[in-house]
Amino acid sequence: MDYMSSIILGVIEGITEFLPISSTGHLIIAEQWLGHRSDMFNIVIQAGAILAVTIIYWRRLASLVVGWRDPGNRSYAAKLIVAFLITAILGLIVKKLGFELPETATPIAWALIIGGVWMIFAEWAAARRPPYKEITWLVAILVGIAQVVAGVFPGTSRSGATIFVAMLAGTGNRAAATEFAFLVGIPTMYAASAYELLKTLKDGGAANEDWTGLGIAFVVSTVVAFVAVKWLLSYIRSNRFTMFAIYRIILGVILLGMAATGAIA
Repeated sequence: MDYMSSIILGVIEGITEFLPISSTGHLIIAEQWLGHRSDMFNIVIQAGAILAVTIIYWRRLASLVVGWRDPGNRSYAAKLIVAFLITAILGLIVKKLGFELPETATPIAWALIIGGVWMIFAEWAAARRPPYKEITWLVAILVGIAQVVAGVFPGTSRSGATIFVAMLAGTGNRAAATEFAFLVGIPTMYAASAYELLKTLKDGGAANEDWTGLGIAFVVSTVVAFVAVKWLLSYIRSNRFTMFAIYRIILGVILLGMAATGAIA
């Protein structure tokens, strides 16, 4: 494998995993030029980005464990667990149904455009709600479902879907919605990576995987995601997500144009 390609894919994953612009969609498009990668490659480098968030939020995670006697911490942790379990159960059902990621740009382009419009509407609607920071049970349930929907439709963006569902379902505060979405992503992506790793080993696909390239992409993704998330958390304190929505719409239109001319599949 060309290790420069692994570095580039790691950078793309690190930047896009937590910005609401769809990491899977960007990776699928990038692979049109850099060569196809296995599902395990894509999911494991996503785990690299999740490792970055684990490091960033380690104090918050530790407080939930150490302070489990506090009713607020117990309630928050329970909602994280429920959201994860919903994602895990529905995700396994989707897998059993034989769902495969698209390999062409058109469905991704439409998901980017529709998601961009959805984000603009969600920002507008959330701005008219009281900025509650509390995560309700409804938010937890819908966030779990939103993660699966984002996985089924590349281009949707897991972080974007979960953040804006949380904002519309009762948590009008951007920072609170973002924190819950990111924390739910930690067990979700670790579990997905472990599932794909065990599946690959069981199917004997390990011999066909370039573990060095995968390791390089994983490390690059972790470092880049750490920087990207730190920036995002600072940015959303005083800014909306509108620029990401505009980027998605523009990129989606460009991809549709390229697909129509045959520049990409």
